Amino acid sequence: MTRLLSYFIVFATSAFFCACSTENEKKPVTEGPVYTLVFMDKTQSVNVNKAFVTQKYQQILTDLVEQNIHQKGDKMEVYFIHENTQKARALSLTCRTEVDDVSHMNATDREAAETTADLGIQRERMIFLKQLLAKLNVQNVGASQRQTDIWASLPVITKAAETGAEVRVYYLSDMIESMKGTNRRDFHSNPPKDNAQADEWAKADAKQMQQYALSASSIKIALPFEPTSSTKENNPTVTQYWTTLLQELGAGSVEEL
Repeated sequence: MTRLLSYFIVFATSAFFCACSTENEKKPVTEGPVYTLVFMDKTQSVNVNKAFVTQKYQQILTDLVEQNIHQKGDKMEVYFIHENTQKARALSLTCRTEVDDVSHMNATDREAAETTADLGIQRERMIFLKQLLAKLNVQNVGASQRQTDIWASLPVITKAAETGAEVRVYYLSDMIESMKGTNRRDFHSNPPKDNAQADEWAKADAKQMQQYALSASSIKIALPFEPTSSTKENNPTVTQYWTTLLQELGAGSVEEL
C-alpha cells in the first residue's frame, strides 16, 4: 500500500506539472472562494486497502484538488467519519497564491503574471493532494470505528455554508449510518426495505433537522463498491435515503461518483 501510494503521488505530481494550458484553455477564476469538505469513512466497514477502493478514491482526490483549488481563499478540510465525526477534523488547508487581475496588462506582462500564478497554484495543489492521500491512508484502530455517524457531518456542512463560500462536499464512504440510541438510524441492522420507505424515513428525519441548512451545497457520494457488488453489499435504498435527506435539507445537487 505504501509503495502504491508513493507511485501515485509521483504520477499525480508529474501530471500537475505537465498540464500546460494556453490562455484560451485556462479555467476562469470563480467569483468567490470554494470551500471543499471531504468526509473519509474510517469505520470497520470500509477498507481503503482494497485495490479498487484505493484507485477510485485516489483519482477522486486528484480530480477534486484540480477542480476546486484555483485562487487565494479556496479552502479544503478533511473530516473522518466514525462514532465522533463532528470532532474529527483531520486536515484544514487554505490556498494562499494570489491570482492577479491581468486585464489591464500588456501581452508580455500578462503572460508572466499568469505563469507565476499557475506555478504557485500547481505547487499548492501538490501539497494539498499529498496531504489528502496521506489522510486517506490513515487507519483507525480505535473504538470509534465501530459506529458510523454521518448525520454529524450536517452541522459541519451548515457551518461551511454560513461563510458565504461555494461549498462542495465529497463523501468517501459506504454511507451506512450506524448509531445506537433513540431516534437514530442503524442501516447495518435495519436498512430501508425499499425506496418508498427510504424517502419516508429521510423526510421524517429532515423535519427533525431543520436547524441544518445546506444552502445549495454540491454533494458527491463515492461508494467503495465495485460494479459487480450485490444489493446486499451496495444497498440502493441507502443511497436513496441520503439523496432525499440531503435534498430536503437544501443541497443544490446530490450525485454519486
